[in-house]
Amino acid sequence: MRVMRFYPQAWPLRTPFVISRGERTEARVVVDIEPDGLHGIGECTPYPRYGETESSVIGQINSVLHGVEHGVSRDVLLQLLPAGAARNAIDSALWDLERQMAGQTLAQYAGVTLPTRIATAQNLGIDEPQQMAEAARRCWEQGARLLKVKLDDHLLTERMVAIRAAVPQATLIVDANESWQPEGLTTRCQLLADLGVAMLEQPLPAEHDAALQHFIHPLPICADESCHTRDQLPMLQGSYEMINIKLDKTGGLTEALLLARQAQDHGFAIMLGCMLCTSRAVAAALPLTPQASFIDLDGPTWLAMDA
Repeated sequence: MRVMRFYPQAWPLRTPFVISRGERTEARVVVDIEPDGLHGIGECTPYPRYGETESSVIGQINSVLHGVEHGVSRDVLLQLLPAGAARNAIDSALWDLERQMAGQTLAQYAGVTLPTRIATAQNLGIDEPQQMAEAARRCWEQGARLLKVKLDDHLLTERMVAIRAAVPQATLIVDANESWQPEGLTTRCQLLADLGVAMLEQPLPAEHDAALQHFIHPLPICADESCHTRDQLPMLQGSYEMINIKLDKTGGLTEALLLARQAQDHGFAIMLGCMLCTSRAVAAALPLTPQASFIDLDGPTWLAMDA
């Protein structure tokens, strides 16, 4: 019999991280599954956008405590809990436990070969245009070549022009986090394309995805909030060219691997992302890196101290 423990854990940020929904704070839940002296560890970050709180996630984990302790498999777990942070924490812990029992790394156990070097995007939180430009320049000087710019509905031109001037050679991707509206989207996409932006992530609220159907745009658009599991893929075709896979959305690596395979079969490119998290959560997502066109796993870099 296995013993499953779960508890909240907070890791302070070294600097505020601001997106279109406001300033982010830290709260995450850790799951520890122990049989015979081994410890499978999983981590998740409850996300209010998806109706999650620390308490709700702990309640979901507690609801399957008996099953997990009596040997429920990852495949069965897909049926017991919905996609989301709670399932991710347990799924990640089970993967960690299984790979230890097999005497392998997570990538080896998942049957993938990791790239020799994994370069992540570095996010730029929302700030005044000059402050964002200075942050971009610092990231470039520290070796970041892919920068992900967080934007809201204000000062778009001023921010992007300042950032591009500061880092003319950087690869830029933009994430609006659902903060734009269909009106004016054509003009904004053209501005980004003219500035050499490589991709635009989730410009509209998920409920407005229909506005992207057959929308002619000069740069790829990536679904984040609009894509959690394989179930959404049919509705995204014709609107998006790429999907952002995060374990806290898919409910763990088990569903994420299935989502990535099916998405590529349907012609979607893959972006691999994360929430604000420790390196434990990043390690759980690494088997997806060979399939990703863009990798955005800088969550631990925002922490004052890592796990």
